[in-house]
Amino acid sequence: MNKIYIYDSVKKQKVEFQSIEDNKVKIYVCGPTVYDDSHLGHARSAIAFDLLHRVLKVNKYDVTMTKNFTDIDDKIIKKMYETSRTLEDITSEYIKAYKNDMKALHVLDNTLEPKATQNLEVMKEMINNLISKDCAYKTSDGVYFDTSKDESYGNISSMASDENSLSRVEFNSEKRNSSDFALWKFAKENDVSFEAEFGLGRPGWHIECSAMIKKHLAYENSEFQIDIHGGGADLLFPHHENEAAQTRCDSKQHLAKYWMHNGFVNINGEKMSKSLGNSFFLKDILKSYSGEVVRFYLLTAQYRANFNFNEEDLISSKKRLDKLYRVKKRVYGGAKSTVNKDFKANILNALNDDINTSKALAVIDELINTANDKLDANAKDKAFKKELVANIEFIEEALGVSGSDAYEYFQFGIDEKTISEINNLIEKRTEAKKAKDFETADKVRDEISALGVSVMDTANGAVWEKV
Repeated sequence: MNKIYIYDSVKKQKVEFQSIEDNKVKIYVCGPTVYDDSHLGHARSAIAFDLLHRVLKVNKYDVTMTKNFTDIDDKIIKKMYETSRTLEDITSEYIKAYKNDMKALHVLDNTLEPKATQNLEVMKEMINNLISKDCAYKTSDGVYFDTSKDESYGNISSMASDENSLSRVEFNSEKRNSSDFALWKFAKENDVSFEAEFGLGRPGWHIECSAMIKKHLAYENSEFQIDIHGGGADLLFPHHENEAAQTRCDSKQHLAKYWMHNGFVNINGEKMSKSLGNSFFLKDILKSYSGEVVRFYLLTAQYRANFNFNEEDLISSKKRLDKLYRVKKRVYGGAKSTVNKDFKANILNALNDDINTSKALAVIDELINTANDKLDANAKDKAFKKELVANIEFIEEALGVSGSDAYEYFQFGIDEKTISEINNLIEKRTEAKKAKDFETADKVRDEISALGVSVMDTANGAVWEKV
C-alpha cells in the first residue's frame, strides 16, 4: 500500500498516516448548523474532506465517512421565533438544501450523517458520567465541564490560555474556570428543551460531536476512538479542544489519532463574514456556474491554505477545466482500457502528499497537452484513446471532476424548456436525414443554431453544446 502523508494540526507537521485498523479508516467531520443556506465556507470544507475521502479510497482503504448535522442550536431557535416554523420544518429544509449543494459539488455521499436531536441519550449518558467524576458541575443556567480536571486541556489547539481565544468562550460568573463550557443549557421560557436527569434543557454544541463519535464510530480497545477528525480552521478552538477534553475525561481515550483542518475563504481579499455582507451563498453562485466548475476552482489551492475567492479567477479556472472536457470530447463514447501507470503514479504521488491538488492539476494539464498532440498526429490511435478514457475516469475517481458528459458540460446555463426544444429539433433533423430530405435537415440545423448552440454528428449520434 502506498504511503500517505497528512498535516496533523495538533503536531503542526506533516506525518505519515497509519490507520488504527489495517485498511480501515474512520473519519468524523463537523457538519453544518442547519438554519440557513450553504455558503462558500461550507463548500471549501466539504470539498477538502471529500478529497481526503477519495484519496483514501483510491489507495484501497475502506472508509467510514461521517458528517453530522447540528439541528438544535441558538440560531435555529431564533429562526423558529422569527418565522413561526417548527424546528423540524426548518432543519429538514436546510439539510435537504445542503445535500443538494453537495451533490452539485460532486461530493461523495457520507457513510453516516447523525443528527444531534437523534443522539440525545448518549449525550445525557456522557454528561452524567462527567458529573459523577466531578469533571462537570451544575450552575443556575446549566451543566458545565470543568477544564481544570483535564490535565491535557489546551494540547489540541495550544490556544486555551490565550486571552483572545478565551474571548470566544461564554462568560458566566458561576463558572469555576473562565475556560469552562456548557455541556447542557437549562431551559428558558418557551425554549426548545428535552428531559434529563440533571434538568430540563438542551445540549451544548461541543458535547454533540463527542457523543456521536462515541456512539457511532469509537473503537473501544484503542488509545484513539477514530482515525481522523476534521473541520474548518475556526473549529480548532474552542470546539475541537473541548470535544477532546470531554472524551478524555469520559472514556480515558483520545478522540482522534489525527486532526485535520481546512483554511478560510476570503472574498476579494476580505475574510468571509455575514457581518461584512460577503458570505456568498452557494445557491447564488450555482445559478451562474456549475458545481463542478466551483469545485475545480476550489481545488486550485491546497486545502490548508486560505482561499481568496474572486470571479475573475473562477472564470480563468473554468477555462482550464474546459480544456479537459475538450479532450474528453475527442474520445467521446469510446471504450476504455487501463489507466496509464505513470499517470496514475504521478497523480497519487501528488495527492498522497497531504492532498497536493496544485501538483495533481499540473499533472492533468500535462496529460491534456500530450493528448492533444498525440490525437492531432494520429486521430485513429485506438490504444491511446482507450487509455485516455481510463485516465479521465481516474481523474474523476480521485478528484471528483471530469465525470460529466463531455457535451452536457458545455450545455450549462441553458434552461430546461430550451433544452427540450433543442432535443426535439435534433430528432426532427435526424428523421429528415434518414429520409434523405437534406433541405429540411439544413433548415432545422439553422433553427438550432439560432438558439445559440452548435450540433455535431458523431458515431454515437448527434450531440450539441452551447456556442
